[in-house]
Amino acid sequence: SEQEKQEQTEVQKEKQRELILQLKTQLDDLETFAYQEGSYDSLPQSVVMERQRMIINELIKKLDMDLSEDVATLSPEELRQRVDAAIAQIVNPARVKEQLVEQLKTQIRDLEMFISFIQDEVGSSGKAEDGHCECSGRKDGGGSCKPNTRPSGNRVNPEDARRMRETGLHLMRRMLAVLQIFAVSQFGCATGQIPRTLWQKDQANKDYSPLIKKLELSVERVRQLAVKHQQEEDCVISSCDLQDVPLGGRDELTLAVRKELTIALRDLMAHGLYASSQGMSLVLAPIACLIPAFTSSPQTMHPWELFVKYYNTKNGQAFVESPARKLSQSFALPVTGGVAITPKQSLLTAIHTVLTEHDPFKRSADSELKALVCMALNEQRLVSWVNLICKSGALVQSHYQPWSYMANTGFESALNLLSRLSNLKFNLPVDLAVRQLKNIKDAF
Repeated sequence: SEQEKQEQTEVQKEKQRELILQLKTQLDDLETFAYQEGSYDSLPQSVVMERQRMIINELIKKLDMDLSEDVATLSPEELRQRVDAAIAQIVNPARVKEQLVEQLKTQIRDLEMFISFIQDEVGSSGKAEDGHCECSGRKDGGGSCKPNTRPSGNRVNPEDARRMRETGLHLMRRMLAVLQIFAVSQFGCATGQIPRTLWQKDQANKDYSPLIKKLELSVERVRQLAVKHQQEEDCVISSCDLQDVPLGGRDELTLAVRKELTIALRDLMAHGLYASSQGMSLVLAPIACLIPAFTSSPQTMHPWELFVKYYNTKNGQAFVESPARKLSQSFALPVTGGVAITPKQSLLTAIHTVLTEHDPFKRSADSELKALVCMALNEQRLVSWVNLICKSGALVQSHYQPWSYMANTGFESALNLLSRLSNLKFNLPVDLAVRQLKNIKDAF
């Protein structure tokens, strides 16, 4: 009968759905197994679809789209129109802001013209007096003089000029206040911040691969010299004075660390590093977002200054000069009571030592960074110390541009390269840049 045929059809459809679901499950399991075994390069299709679904859901939330209806019932053109409408809700306010910016620029130009007019009137008011003669010279050396016949009413009274100048300055202050309120409310610019648009667009294409290659070569050279030196001697830490060591093994290793490894590390850490200017931000903050033509690229910064800023933000001087540490240094006693010194504590102590030894002699930032690197290799803490700087989010966000190697990669590949030196023992001179100056000072 007709009813039996319908029932058989429904049963057949149900079996087909179960078979499709079973085949999908088996396919997902097979892809997952192959991916885990390494014979299948790409991710399983179910994982890819789940991630795509997550991205689509986030975009729907961000665009505030109304997809209460079933997506399957909408045609591609209808979906495209809804997406365009959602994007227009975000783009149109930005266009309105651009028009407001153009209006504000026009008002600023009008104010500049008004101030120039006031300055011209004030400057010309004191030049002309009654009885003043205007002389015109001739080529033969003669000249004619005629009295100034301009009526005195055309001159600006000094009192009137003062009132006009005060009025103009008052208008300028009010306009700057309005501009600052508008910038903070509409563009998010505030005093003490440098807008991201200040960075030069062409700098975003800087390639840091040559710097990584340079660091890799210097690390390999230092490693080879250190291994060679350990093979030549029974131990690296010799009891003799470093000054008595002849030119060769140790001096060659010292030069490689100071002039190759440190310079390569400095160049890589300096990629995209800039010094924020508080004075510039205070002046340009109200209108920096509105007048990008007046902006300039930030000033570069030496990586050693980054270590000094870390030392200052962590109250390094107060930590090192605490009474307990002063007593421990005086009597050569451990201050931690058997507890291991953390990398942060050792870094603060090392920076304080370098500053104390090098700053009195006005040594350069390169010399101080070389001393810190030598100290880090001696204590086998180079990777941990650099990693502390890389993990300091406040320093990275404040002093590294988005296209920099530090901001893009977190300095991971460089730390992996430097880790090749972690198991080697060094006994490098730390005060090489100030040793002669200290000896001269002690002599007198």
